[in-house]
Amino acid sequence: MAETIQQLVRARANDDNTALVYRSRKWTWREYVTQASRQATALIQMADPDRPLHIGTLLGNTPAMAIAVAAAAQGGYILCAINNTRRGDGLLRDIRKADVQILLVDDDHLHLLESLDLADVRVINIDGADWHAQVSMAGELRPYRTAEASDPFMMIFTSGTSGDPKAVLVTHMTVLIAAQSLVARFSLSPADVCYVSMPLFHSNAVLAGWGVAVAAGATLAPVKFSASRFLTDIREVGATYMNYVGKPLAYVLATEARADDASNPLRVAFGNEASEHDIAEFARRFDVTVYDGFGSTENAVIITREEGTPTGSIGKGFPGVAIYDPDSLTDCAVAEFDVHGILVNADTAVGELVNTQGAGFFSGYYNDEDATGERMRHGMYWSGDLAYRDADGWIYLAGRTSDWMRIGGENLAAAPIERILQRHPAVSQVAVYAIRGAHGSDEVTAALVLRDSFTPLELTEFLAAQEDLPGVGWPRHVRVAKSLPCTATNKILKRALVSAGLDAGDDELWRREERGAEYYPLEALLPE
Repeated sequence: MAETIQQLVRARANDDNTALVYRSRKWTWREYVTQASRQATALIQMADPDRPLHIGTLLGNTPAMAIAVAAAAQGGYILCAINNTRRGDGLLRDIRKADVQILLVDDDHLHLLESLDLADVRVINIDGADWHAQVSMAGELRPYRTAEASDPFMMIFTSGTSGDPKAVLVTHMTVLIAAQSLVARFSLSPADVCYVSMPLFHSNAVLAGWGVAVAAGATLAPVKFSASRFLTDIREVGATYMNYVGKPLAYVLATEARADDASNPLRVAFGNEASEHDIAEFARRFDVTVYDGFGSTENAVIITREEGTPTGSIGKGFPGVAIYDPDSLTDCAVAEFDVHGILVNADTAVGELVNTQGAGFFSGYYNDEDATGERMRHGMYWSGDLAYRDADGWIYLAGRTSDWMRIGGENLAAAPIERILQRHPAVSQVAVYAIRGAHGSDEVTAALVLRDSFTPLELTEFLAAQEDLPGVGWPRHVRVAKSLPCTATNKILKRALVSAGLDAGDDELWRREERGAEYYPLEALLPE
């Protein structure tokens, strides 16, 4: 039984089943593992032995990236997955933060390095003829390290929704356990094809995509995500399993529905952060089982949905998962609801999701003791996610700690309001946040992306019918947007919306009077 990703990849060395498919080209596991082994050999031979062997990648969702991951697994060095949507000083910061010694880049991303000071970083264009020749002539692999389960396998940056991305050390054990558990949960086998359109520089794609294919001996089908090409891609590669994070389901559902959408090979979709409407509609439209859970790059707080999970809940936590008051360092009160389902004790029930037993699978942020210390206060892991728990132990997200709003003297969480707005079939995406009002107090604001026509009057009537929406939760401002600012992993950047305030650009802005309920386009409220 494999105990590391290194062992798991090596076990595929003589497997002649299909490992990788990309644009009609196929590689067997034998070919894939051999190519990766040669790359690892070449990199180890050229590395400076007096520096940490950190190999960076600035690549797309291509076979090159898949080979780089498998090479790191076999070679026993740390692969530093650089976010290829970063630019300028932010990109340079990530490369420096990870102490990258050698950086692998392809033709598509080479131009991003032109103005950066990378004097002490060896940059290799993996599309160059010299590199191909060097890899092809590489001899037998002598690993940099024979990995232990707790050794770092990759360095993966957080999404950066609440600040600069942080480099998380992801261990062999973390990837191995996640992948093997998903294979068992969904009964995956070499007959399956894993559609991986989430970026392979992020943990979701590595743990729930690449790792799953290796653990099952299934076929990996990397591709750049495209909502318009989604079903075509699924059918072309014969995908039976897919992973996602953020809003991809919403993007796909925004495309025109066709009568034969359910005619596809997809069997399972696994991910997190999809809305309940999108989970149900995606399952219905494409005839697929959707499992949505809670997860983060740090992988320290684990919560799973199980049979009977109530609407709105993300499930129940593993042992040690609790909701804590950060001031008193004690469990928050059990959530109490009125007859309409409104949370009546938010001040005492909403707290931060923690792991009271320690770090879980979190191995710390590389080169960032302050950020690691902030996460590991008082010997516990503090997630930065707000939540509350009902009397039966079901957990409900309330947003990030930065989503906590103070409205009319009451503490208010953003996530419950977002869940209510997402009930309307016309709403595709939603972000709720606070902006500073004219009198210096917070005002609830909602940014919506619509999939169908929706008028201010319809919004008023819809909100009035939602008995579990407290009066203070009615958005004062509504921004009807063509799209919302997102990270590369499809997570909404609320700080960009907060910064814009009431400057909606080309988007439409609705508003209601302070003590009113009816929404009007903003220009209708302005004096003549």
